[in-house]
Amino acid sequence: MRYLPHSDAERAEMLGVIGAANIDALFSAVPKSALKSFDLGLPAHSPEFLVEAHMRALAAKNRAGADGPFFVGAGAYRHHVPATVDHLIQRSEWLTAYTPYQPEISQGTLQMLFEFQTQVAKLTGMDVANASLYDGSTGTAEAVLMARRLTRRNKIVLSGGLHPHYRDVVRAYLKDDADLEILSASPEGQGDILDHIDENTAAIVVQTPDFYGHLRNVKTAADAAHAKGALLIVVITEVVSLGVLEAPGALGADIVVAEGQSIGNALNFGGPYLGLMATRKEFIRQMPGRLCGETVDADGQRGFVLTLSTREQHIRREKATSNICTNSGLCALAFSIHMALLGEAGFTRLARLNHAQACKLADALAGVPGVEVLNKSFFNELTIRTAQPAAQLIERLAERGILAGVPVSRLEPTNPDVANLLVLAATELTTDSDISELCVALAEELA
Repeated sequence: MRYLPHSDAERAEMLGVIGAANIDALFSAVPKSALKSFDLGLPAHSPEFLVEAHMRALAAKNRAGADGPFFVGAGAYRHHVPATVDHLIQRSEWLTAYTPYQPEISQGTLQMLFEFQTQVAKLTGMDVANASLYDGSTGTAEAVLMARRLTRRNKIVLSGGLHPHYRDVVRAYLKDDADLEILSASPEGQGDILDHIDENTAAIVVQTPDFYGHLRNVKTAADAAHAKGALLIVVITEVVSLGVLEAPGALGADIVVAEGQSIGNALNFGGPYLGLMATRKEFIRQMPGRLCGETVDADGQRGFVLTLSTREQHIRREKATSNICTNSGLCALAFSIHMALLGEAGFTRLARLNHAQACKLADALAGVPGVEVLNKSFFNELTIRTAQPAAQLIERLAERGILAGVPVSRLEPTNPDVANLLVLAATELTTDSDISELCVALAEELA
């Protein structure tokens, strides 16, 4: 939305100071197609209650995930978030807290971040975790840059099963880097990424479970990378999977990046989300973001401080490991509260319940004529091939009140081989009746 000074004199003065010929010159960098010159249809000069009524009418056109069967995943998952989480994060001392520059008045925030780091390190099986990043996709790009600094090599190999959005973010970070090698995606499996590792490879990036839901052999990938002096970056979009899968750190991963949205954070129309990053102790000084540590004060009492802050907000730009200037602190708090409520046993039960519902979904889909389940392994997400284009099928199922997943063609629009592929997720909120309703509707539409 444009801000315009009230009078012509004020406009002229402002334009003169910044050296712009006219108001339109301020927006010359914005593509013409992105400029909104039409009326947005909002009521003009209306009382507050009429504006509220208008906005409620607009909101009523949305369909929430809880309004019916919901199988959407592909990097963002619908899980139950206890009411306690929302209640606690809205306390004023949390909701208004910012970067804890002064530890003497920020002990609560610092302790929370310290506990959060401890949880993430334990989940991933790594030595140390930072105090969170923006989200999983930017965290992946930061891990790639970190690997290049550590190895002083340039080549990065992205597995074909890496989420397309994550792949695009890495490409944007590296821009026109000729040493970025992106393997082609395969719904049946990622192919052999190990054949692409050489002496110039800084890191290989493997997602598990991958975009199509397949589980990857992290140990084999780690051994192959290390044999060539490269690092292994493991990406996890569904952090709940760590409740049943062996921690990637125990399997040889060097850097682990995850999207933490599944714990404590609702879908929220796409954000804000939460980037998790953990690594080995020897790599700590090249880890982006910031790190909270435990110490003692002048009286010998336990206290918390920012131990490392290697970002340009704290140090010279040329020495910074990242230009990320925030850490999604409120989302990290929600994650930490939810994890504390679950506990280790509760987190494991949650993961097992997710997998159990996904098994029911896979078995039911296998019995639908015109549907082929492609996964031999999965956690709570899987891919099917349908007898009709998935994007059109999804729209027809949505008209029947079923949000049946994500057509791969939506994320890979230039790849004709994925037109009939559909990625579906099941969580603890997926009921047996949801699965039955989906399969009945699928059978009817495919008939």
